[in-house]
Amino acid sequence: MLTPILPALIVSAVSLGPTTAAPPVVDAAAVDAVVREYREQTALPGIAVAVTRDTTVVHTAGYGHTPDGEPVTARTVMAAASLSKSFTALAVLRLVEDGRVRLDDPVRAHLPEFTLADPRAADITVRQLLDQTSGLSDTTNRSFTGPPVHTLAEAVAAMRESRLAAAPGTRWAYHNPNFQVAARLVEVVGGTPFAEHLRREVFEPLGMDDSRTADTERDLPASARGHIKVLGVPVALPEPAAFGNGSGGVLTSAHDLASWLVAQNDEGRGPDGTAVASPASIAATHTPSAVSGSYGLGWFVGVTPSGARLVDHGGDLFTSTAYQALLPDSGYGIAVLANTGLAHGDAQALGDRLVALVEGRRLPPVGDPSIAVDAVLLALAPAVAAVAVRGVLRSRRWADRRRSAARLVPLVLPLLLLATVHRVVGRLYRGRDVAWRQVPYLYPTFTVLLAVAAVGGVAVLVARLVAISARRADAG
Repeated sequence: MLTPILPALIVSAVSLGPTTAAPPVVDAAAVDAVVREYREQTALPGIAVAVTRDTTVVHTAGYGHTPDGEPVTARTVMAAASLSKSFTALAVLRLVEDGRVRLDDPVRAHLPEFTLADPRAADITVRQLLDQTSGLSDTTNRSFTGPPVHTLAEAVAAMRESRLAAAPGTRWAYHNPNFQVAARLVEVVGGTPFAEHLRREVFEPLGMDDSRTADTERDLPASARGHIKVLGVPVALPEPAAFGNGSGGVLTSAHDLASWLVAQNDEGRGPDGTAVASPASIAATHTPSAVSGSYGLGWFVGVTPSGARLVDHGGDLFTSTAYQALLPDSGYGIAVLANTGLAHGDAQALGDRLVALVEGRRLPPVGDPSIAVDAVLLALAPAVAAVAVRGVLRSRRWADRRRSAARLVPLVLPLLLLATVHRVVGRLYRGRDVAWRQVPYLYPTFTVLLAVAAVGGVAVLVARLVAISARRADAG
């Protein structure tokens, strides 16, 4: 999951407090109305929702369509993204319950292949992987911009040259590979592939027949692919290449997530009473670490705008998002799967509105200022192109004025920014590792404008160099 700063600089969130009105009846019709209103205001192409209360499934439904035009239903398989971390955590806790692992064991005691170019890595515990206090960080272990990997074993092996950003247990940092290492530990200790372990220990007992895991974007079915938006219009695109099993590879449906939510709110028991974990294990995953104060084992822990306890987690891919929330005080559970990417945050935004619904609060407003930003950036692109054309046409005149060659340097800057823009974006995303191929998914119209500026700058540079050469030849 990536948390951007740039959109936060453009959009200011409005938080409205509780009203004095009695909480509304939360039923299928109420949920449908909230989703329908949100889709009408955002052009969200497809979304699936699950709402539960205690052991009851209040509503599961799909709305809209997949990128290939199929209707989204409660059984449509979509990407859970970083919601997968809570599944990985539970898979590890199943091994703990069986006495095969202890949370405070060093990871290397069970996974000798987990070695880094930092002797402190020997002290990383299983718990520190799950509560993200291992000391691993995007700043020292670049999973997106590093060599491509295709399996959990390769993901662990790819970390051998990495170092820690902090001593284990001293700092919290959200880092996807923590959960990839945890999933590999499940494979090695459990003796079966991670996908099989999840199927046998979690999915099957809960009746989650639609659910499975994916290693890379190549494993995404058509129904789990999504969109970006340009000028508010959804554009279907393939997910950029990345490895995500253990940290973001679960594929599931609203129907299945309803069973998952029930188990989380009923001490590990699914809708039919089948237990997939002990009450102590569920409580452990929902308890924040002392270091973070807000992150348990694969779950964030906080409060709603009304002050009620909230256990939740978001999930972001570049073409889809997901969100799950537990409200322990009222017994509600909410899950949302949306087929638009993290630049738009539709799953989280709709999830926030459903939380407001069950709390009886006024629904937060819906707005998409990216439409105006896109319009401005796209309008600037032809203007920049026109300036470049003018510069090319007037290059001989520029050379005849015997301009200094130093004045050519600014023409290279757009190209340099285009080549390194992923590093700039990574800083905007609080130091997260961002690959260049992912930037157009986050800022498509800015990327277009920057590309036009880079091409135009190079064209003017070449034209002026040719003009300088021609002038010198004429003078000779």
